[in-house]
Amino acid sequence: MVNLVNLESVSKSYGVRPLLDGVSLGVAEGDRIGVVGLNGGGKTTLLEVLAGVAPADSGRVSRVNGLRMAVVTQRTELPEGSTVGEVVLAEFGAEHEWAADARVRSIVDGLGISALGLDNPTGSLSGGERRRVALAAALVAELDLVVLDEPTNHLDIEGVRWLADHLLARRIAVVVVTHDRWFLDTVCGRTWEVVGGKVEQYEGGYADWVFARVERARLAATLEEKRRNLARKELAWLQRGAKARTSKPRYRIEAAEALISDVPPPRDSVELLSFARRRLGKTVIELEDITLTVGDRTLLESETWRIGPGERVGLVGVNGSGKSTLLRLLAGEREPEAGRRKQGLTVRLAHLRQELDDLPGQMRVLQAVEDVAARVVLGKQELSASQLAEKLGFPPARQWTPVEDLSGGERRRLQLVRLLMAEPNVLLLDEPTNDLDIDTLQQLEDLLDSWPGTLVVVSHDRYLIERVCDTVVGLLGDRHITHLPGGIEQYLARRDVHQAQAGAPAGTGKGSAAKASAAERRAASKELAKLERRLGVLDGKETKLHDALAAAATDPQRLMELNTELKSVRAEKDDVESRWLEISEAVE
Repeated sequence: MVNLVNLESVSKSYGVRPLLDGVSLGVAEGDRIGVVGLNGGGKTTLLEVLAGVAPADSGRVSRVNGLRMAVVTQRTELPEGSTVGEVVLAEFGAEHEWAADARVRSIVDGLGISALGLDNPTGSLSGGERRRVALAAALVAELDLVVLDEPTNHLDIEGVRWLADHLLARRIAVVVVTHDRWFLDTVCGRTWEVVGGKVEQYEGGYADWVFARVERARLAATLEEKRRNLARKELAWLQRGAKARTSKPRYRIEAAEALISDVPPPRDSVELLSFARRRLGKTVIELEDITLTVGDRTLLESETWRIGPGERVGLVGVNGSGKSTLLRLLAGEREPEAGRRKQGLTVRLAHLRQELDDLPGQMRVLQAVEDVAARVVLGKQELSASQLAEKLGFPPARQWTPVEDLSGGERRRLQLVRLLMAEPNVLLLDEPTNDLDIDTLQQLEDLLDSWPGTLVVVSHDRYLIERVCDTVVGLLGDRHITHLPGGIEQYLARRDVHQAQAGAPAGTGKGSAAKASAAERRAASKELAKLERRLGVLDGKETKLHDALAAAATDPQRLMELNTELKSVRAEKDDVESRWLEISEAVE
């Protein structure tokens, strides 16, 4: 298989800090690679060097002749004085040329470009809308490789699903930086972790990467250190999900279950609910017979919603459906047009808005946190201001940075730290995952696991909602708050029905693929079982060969024989696993 792009001993520094240090890797035809790592660790730099947006300080970057590549980074700019249509459909002439192309129509509809208005000037768009326009402009082209930096940040849940299906259907090579873990698991077949100037490479998506990190920790750490490893808790959550149990070979599931056999559930819901009732009483926030409008649009009409102590609610809906407005109503920051809002006497409410609150710019980070409190108790955890700041992405050295020197993402994280330091018992979080890397997300989820209060979360990150919330409600455009016991999947199914009734074009990708027949499924299940048994045998052979290699350390001839046999076993294992994945994807 031909590599589209190669990096050979590439290094790149900003100031005295090396972000890439002697990195060698390649992107082959059809690769779908997710890039993960800490914020500021070099993910965007890697993408820009790989795509040719930024030069390497040393080393060599090569690309095949005639490579058709599109790049959408967080620094992508739109041409001044242009319209949405001129940017997205620049390579097309008359309207009938692109309107006759089902793929282009799907992109225009799937990313909400039609709703923005093709004649709308780009200068009037918000930052999120400009990112969607840039993404659409990249995807309409015929491509071999697309390089994307945080493409899901400004998409709603449906948009994230559409993008995943679109990339899978295109069968082009993809290199993507994202903290959306559902997207990583759905789209990516390989993972690159940028850490300490190096790039560690893993087979598989997010779940496989978590497994690899836990296994590495198991080999390198004591039992007690492992127990404190957040990645084991994350793996436990992944393995408890029905999807995880059906999307990996059986031998992998068994290995993962052995690692997490003594990890308790993420949270004790009964204990937390009991604690929350003692702290909050019976009444938390109640909306009675509410009518809520924005401009000339009615979001809610004569609606009643009572949120009780200890409830953990995920609020979903398309962009513009009124989720943030509803959160402001819950927070008491705006009045309804009719009806009333009632709040319990013991409620201490904190609201994380998408907009940045005023922060004390003259202070340093740690001082700004300690200005709220020196210590905080979150469930069973007691943390100092410095410890909580570190958990949410401010290492000790960074805690002495002046607030006015922080980036937008860091200021938002500081806003979240200050909210938690006030020990609220009701949390309203509006898109809390924006600007958080995966490790910081795990830390936030760990804090919320033991947090005994009422929680309402608005997020396009379906993994976060499924992870920290017990209930999902949606704004479906019918002027009511709809309870969704089936969670995100039920919400997406309801939206699909609504779009079909409205005459919207059918989506592309595996979501609209023809389903396998019952007979085909039975045959596939038999072959999958056979392949899983073979994988188990090969896994046992590989383990025995490793033991034999260790025992033959002083016998060069025997070492060569064993190494040849090991390569043969690994090659067969790769072929069997590839066949397993091919069949499992065909019958999903």
